[in-house]
Amino acid sequence: MKKTAITFGDPNGISPEITIKALNFLDLPKNKVVLITNKNILDFYNEKYSLSLEKDYEIIEIPFKKEDIKPGKETEEAGEFSFKSIVKACVLAQNNEIDSIVTAPVSKNAMFMAGHNYSGQTEILEQYLAQNNQKAEMLFMCNNFSILLLTRHIALKEVPSLIKKEMIIDKVERLKLSLEKNFGKSDLKFAICALNPHAGENGLFGNEEEDEILPAVYYLRDNGINIEGPFPSDTLFMECIKKTSKYDCYIAMYHDQGLIPLKLFNRDNCVNTTIGLDILRTSPAHGVAFDIAGTNSANPESMIHAIQLAVKL
Repeated sequence: MKKTAITFGDPNGISPEITIKALNFLDLPKNKVVLITNKNILDFYNEKYSLSLEKDYEIIEIPFKKEDIKPGKETEEAGEFSFKSIVKACVLAQNNEIDSIVTAPVSKNAMFMAGHNYSGQTEILEQYLAQNNQKAEMLFMCNNFSILLLTRHIALKEVPSLIKKEMIIDKVERLKLSLEKNFGKSDLKFAICALNPHAGENGLFGNEEEDEILPAVYYLRDNGINIEGPFPSDTLFMECIKKTSKYDCYIAMYHDQGLIPLKLFNRDNCVNTTIGLDILRTSPAHGVAFDIAGTNSANPESMIHAIQLAVKL
């Protein structure tokens, strides 16, 4: 039986805490998971907070010194540990030893400090696991509310130059394929957000809708994909709050456009998934929360949902 690999993320954030709490809550069979961490981290949380794993899960060790555990601090050592943990999960996937990955939150800046210049874990996974021109995409799932981000961790000023007809077509086609293949969905219906206020107001507030987004929508419809829009996002997401959504997935132009409504809707139930690769990766829909690291007060609910989804699929 293949396993789900679970990384412990940045040891100076809330990642080890929520991972231990989530595993204890779920009480999974030992043959279901393999943990990528370091026993010094587990000993630290046991000694300081009486927080320990209740099962003797298989552990793959990544080097990390106990004296380098500094809750709430961004450090090069933690960044190196985070990066090596993700890479180890990728190696296990390459060797066909696991069938899914769960990653606890990492600090991008800590990884930068360690010399690893990635805008997120999605990009690391793509570099190590993509085959035959595969591209990793970031899909957030919250109950029946899902959002694909067309652009991810980039400056807002760069977004308009990236919103092109061909890019939209490519990502939506791969989204449909993944939802059908990995999640068993069918008869899919998508809604795509506008980029500009009021969907550009016929060019008064921008031309991206007329020049790039609408042509992509027309092409996708002509090729059998049920997609509507572009819609102004300030009104589109109201139906989600009212729980009257008729769409299987929303397609957002940029990071905050999609994630603000998602997290307002119910952040604790949200899961960040990486699609487009041969292996599924899930993660909680929040960061390292350095402000509460080391207080034993972090809510593990999103991590619980992330592990549940990975094991299920």
